[in-house]
Amino acid sequence: MALKTNGFVEGSLPEELMKLLLNLASEWGDVIDLSNLKVIHLSGAMTNKIYQISWPTKMENFPRIVLVRIYGEGVELFFDRDEEIRTFKFISTHGHGPKLLGQFKEGRVEEFIHARTLSAADLRDPEISALIAAKMREFHYLDMPGSKNVEFRLDNLEAEINLLEKALSGHDQKIGFCHNDLQYGNIMIDNKAKSITLIDYEYASYNPIAYDLANHFCEMAANYHTETPHILDYSKYPYLEERQRFVREYLGSSDYQPSDAEVKQLVDDTEKFALANHIFWGLWGLISAYVNHIDFDYMEYARQRFQQYWLRKLEILNK
Repeated sequence: MALKTNGFVEGSLPEELMKLLLNLASEWGDVIDLSNLKVIHLSGAMTNKIYQISWPTKMENFPRIVLVRIYGEGVELFFDRDEEIRTFKFISTHGHGPKLLGQFKEGRVEEFIHARTLSAADLRDPEISALIAAKMREFHYLDMPGSKNVEFRLDNLEAEINLLEKALSGHDQKIGFCHNDLQYGNIMIDNKAKSITLIDYEYASYNPIAYDLANHFCEMAANYHTETPHILDYSKYPYLEERQRFVREYLGSSDYQPSDAEVKQLVDDTEKFALANHIFWGLWGLISAYVNHIDFDYMEYARQRFQQYWLRKLEILNK
């Protein structure tokens, strides 16, 4: 995807970033030539541009590698960048995700995780899905600083919002620190260690955990590595047995045996929160069409999310 970024010119590195990279390389002490760095563009990011930077070291076949994230334009309309950085630092210091190595005007430098990013098909793999469920529960129990108030940011659809709020307020919802954007590109797996890492916390905040699960299920309809990345295929939305299995893995990931009633309740809650998820990302698509320059049909994406809301609304709320 083509991306216009803040002050970044393809084929060159901003001076501030170059200084930061040279300082990092000099601190390691094993880099052979500080100026001999290799830049590889990593595809697949939806709002930023990602690069792998590497240097040869004294140990052959063991280069020093970092990841550089160049921020896209307009994305700060959806979240507070300073808050995201605070979240990033807190999560990394508690053993989750990559370390923050440095910041510059147009982006930041992160620790490079030696694991592969998931594909769309991976989300349907039962073994990988179980690992994701366990990692999500661990993530939800992070005791993050800051407000634990939940905001859906959907004030402009007042009638539908009021309807959803009424439908979702039937019982107390478990609140946790949620990722809120758990698409396959934000999940990395170390196949050897069978471990999952969640990355990219732009939208992370306290939310009902059912919302985070709903978002993850909705993302199974997407494949951003096709000729038409904006097209959603809801035939790939997890069927009931898959949702039940994921929820059971989620609840049972800490040696707890959930009852059938607990599993059913969370599955039902997740379906209701999928409606809120469609509205949120539908609005995201409408706004992004005017502020983002990525080669992505945001309007069509938004249309599909709103269409899915109206298709599922009566079926879900009348259960």
